[in-house]
Amino acid sequence: MDFSTSHQSQCTVRRADGRNLLQLATSLYMNNKMNIQKALLALLLVMILIGNAQAERPNIIVILVDDMGFSDIGCYGSEIPTPHLDALAAGGLRFKQFYNTGRCCPTRAALLTGLYSHQAGIGHMTGDDKIPGYRGFLNDHSVTIGDVAHSAGYLTAITGKWHVGSKDRNMYPLAHGFDRFYGVPEGGGFYFQVKKGRTVVLNDDVVASEEKLLPEGWYSTDAWTEEGLSFVDEAVTAGKPFLWYLAHNAPHFPLQATDEDVALFRGKYRAGWDELSNDRHQRQIELGLIDESWKKTERPATIAAWKSLSDEDKDRFDHIMAVYAACVYRMDCSVGTLIEGLKSRGQFDNTLILFMSDNGGCAESGPKGKNIGDPTTPDSNWFCGESWAWMQDTPFRKYKHFNHEGGIATPLIAHWPAGIQDRGGWRNQPAHLIDIMATIVDLTAAEYPKEYGGETIQPMEGVSLRPVLNGRLLEREVIYWEHEGNAAVRVDDWKLVRLGGKGPWELYNLKSDRTEQYDLASTEPDRVKKLAAMWSAWAERCNVSPTGLPRKKKLQQRKKK
Repeated sequence: MDFSTSHQSQCTVRRADGRNLLQLATSLYMNNKMNIQKALLALLLVMILIGNAQAERPNIIVILVDDMGFSDIGCYGSEIPTPHLDALAAGGLRFKQFYNTGRCCPTRAALLTGLYSHQAGIGHMTGDDKIPGYRGFLNDHSVTIGDVAHSAGYLTAITGKWHVGSKDRNMYPLAHGFDRFYGVPEGGGFYFQVKKGRTVVLNDDVVASEEKLLPEGWYSTDAWTEEGLSFVDEAVTAGKPFLWYLAHNAPHFPLQATDEDVALFRGKYRAGWDELSNDRHQRQIELGLIDESWKKTERPATIAAWKSLSDEDKDRFDHIMAVYAACVYRMDCSVGTLIEGLKSRGQFDNTLILFMSDNGGCAESGPKGKNIGDPTTPDSNWFCGESWAWMQDTPFRKYKHFNHEGGIATPLIAHWPAGIQDRGGWRNQPAHLIDIMATIVDLTAAEYPKEYGGETIQPMEGVSLRPVLNGRLLEREVIYWEHEGNAAVRVDDWKLVRLGGKGPWELYNLKSDRTEQYDLASTEPDRVKKLAAMWSAWAERCNVSPTGLPRKKKLQQRKKK
């Protein structure tokens, strides 16, 4: 089914009008039937028309990083040098209140489809619980950003981590609207060599596996960018705009980096998470990102005071965080490679780049983290753990998995020289990665289908960010979350959130308390009741298990039998 016919004819008319006006202006001037002033005015009109058409049809690159905390890049308060991302922020926009789903697979499903992840079939990870919201792969009632952009005449490509279904080729990117794919269908989890249970695939062909080794010097962060630029070359040669979804593995565990990159940061984290979290918080205030009146989340009781650690433990934790910082730094270097690649191809000015993270900092492995083996080799297994994750999510509560702000708040950088005038500006309006689909449909002038492949397609849940890019208000009523029983709903400045499927609802006014320190549930019972009812209605509509993972119910039923 072709759901872009009207878009293609509209763009054809625009291009034809521009050519015809140019020919008419030139002809009239050459035949002395129009004076110079009018001819120049006509030519100026043509240039404006052509410029507007170009601005309305940008190339689009969506960069998604993995397990990166809210404060982990320089322009959001970090001490880690990220000059290329900082440059994009200075030349574009930063969002203060952009959200993901709090976990890897659901975030990818929501970003790709513009639906809440349960609607797309990925309410948890890629296991199949045989019920609609938890199949573990993209269902037939959704389309992807690849589908809609491809229909609008774009070359569509993905590099990096797919992780929304991989049991057969019908779940791979090429079956979901992408023309090119170089990456890992099953997920991430490696930097130097493919680990067990993973493959590197080019389009639909396996090019590397546990048995089929990658060449010496291969590093995933670099490879996803370099191969993606070759897909850009294809688009340029074909005269097509392109959509490129660049899904990094970095800085997901197991943390692995080169000797040279780790050496840049060794010793810089001996000041410890207490002091460095305070430093990040102060920079966030100075940047205008965080309101000084919001109380910073205190170090949880599960995390030791840095000064209480032995010198040996301090050195160990310094090493762990140095490896993490090296992963973030190398990711930023790859963004520099991407920027230079676009500039050298003449594609930079009319390319919208969106940068975000799939969830907050990762506390998996607990307060002590993990450091097994040499992190500069492929068989190592290093985790930051909760202690550093608390610093990474400064100033918020909780981490990856959870629906408190530390789990779901992410940086969003939007850079587009031809389409964004407010260089270096901030945007304070709440937005969610379900909005990426609507934005792409809007900017590519594609049509979002009601039916596809003989199946009914669910309407988009998000709204286009285009008005916000242009300094206007975003029309949004509500945003919902659920993952592993953790749940939330936000309406205006009010957020209702719970910890776990049976946890009590907590209520926060995020305008005065973005860090969720003062629970107002007991003083606002009517508001709690109203928001909880809204969440329950959404959960029923969107195939959400209301109190947690459905497989837990199955296990409990089996035990009773």
